[in-house]
Amino acid sequence: MLVRFFTDLRAGGVPVTLPEFLSLLEALEARVAALSAEEFYYLARLALVKDERNFDRFDRVFAEHFEGAQKVFEKIVAELPPEWLRQVTERLFSDEERAKVESLGGWDKLLETLRQRLREQQDRHEGGTRWIGTGGTSPFGNGGFNPEGVRIGAGPGRHRRAVKVWDARDYRNFDDGVELGTRNLKMALRRLRRFAREGAPEELDLDGTIDATARNAGLLDLKLVPERRNAVKLLLLLDVGGSMDPHVKICEELFSAARAEFKHLEYFYFHNFPYEKLWKDNRRRFSVSTSTTTMLRTFNSDYRVVFVGDATMSPYEIEQPGGSVEHWNEESGRVWMERVAAHFPRLVWLNPEPVDRWKWTASVEITRQLVGNRMFPLTLQGLDAAMRALKRAGAAAAPPVR
Repeated sequence: MLVRFFTDLRAGGVPVTLPEFLSLLEALEARVAALSAEEFYYLARLALVKDERNFDRFDRVFAEHFEGAQKVFEKIVAELPPEWLRQVTERLFSDEERAKVESLGGWDKLLETLRQRLREQQDRHEGGTRWIGTGGTSPFGNGGFNPEGVRIGAGPGRHRRAVKVWDARDYRNFDDGVELGTRNLKMALRRLRRFAREGAPEELDLDGTIDATARNAGLLDLKLVPERRNAVKLLLLLDVGGSMDPHVKICEELFSAARAEFKHLEYFYFHNFPYEKLWKDNRRRFSVSTSTTTMLRTFNSDYRVVFVGDATMSPYEIEQPGGSVEHWNEESGRVWMERVAAHFPRLVWLNPEPVDRWKWTASVEITRQLVGNRMFPLTLQGLDAAMRALKRAGAAAAPPVR
């Protein structure tokens, strides 16, 4: 059965390998997980899934593959001698609890009652003896007590006496095709990290200390090194206003994640397309701004540049002088973008609009060409591809190591 489970995971898009599968078998042989479907689930996920983005795929395959396992278990239980079951019952339950179980009518009656409750109940319930909810002594719900029940809801049960655990899948938002949260963004941005030791020597160099102590006839000789920091320099250029208003939340999350991951982070805002001026405060953008020329002279070409915008506008805003909807631009947006792209060879554009809409907007296609076709959707898969593109461009632009 587990061999087919392995092949089902591969077919379901989970990149599980043979060594990981063998690790699961070794853990089972060592009885790491007890005779519990829930413990086996967590053990299998720990052994077979190495990327959180695949948790949801694993859950779907697991649920489909082991769908009939509960029925098999019930059949085995049904075939056990009645005196065995009575002995187990006597060990696990008090006289009062055994009487309660008998009054409930067993598993089949429990499920039938649950179906009836689901048809009748209309809202949330907390406490009590009948409805599905939290607390209380109803056989259905979470956080309460009943000697025989069905737990519904997230988290482990308090008394661990539920006959069956029905729970929603976790980590659904880690799949490749969904929009990102701040935590997911941080994980994707980490692909761009490049560590270097900077600053004062204040971190213990364990290998160096051992080597120096050995060379010093056993007398302790502490060696310190500067702390390792992410040395990548990132410049964020963010489109604001207009058609970007529906994407404010994801842009805020990206900005928050980038500030947490990169020590060397700079940012500017623009509207629709970059022209001769950028700004850092949207409330004062008409009075306090930075010329794009100054920005190009201030930041070296070793900065990675990430544009964030939907690139959705009239093509005239890109191609024509005076095309901006807010001011008269002496030079076209195309000219300014070509200057930025020439100065920063490590440049990508993240677009929050779905990819299937890009081909219907002429300005998106023009922008893609201007950034060397390095436009990616603002999804987990798209951001991952963008970080890979920035790393490749960085490797190509880096001087040879001598």
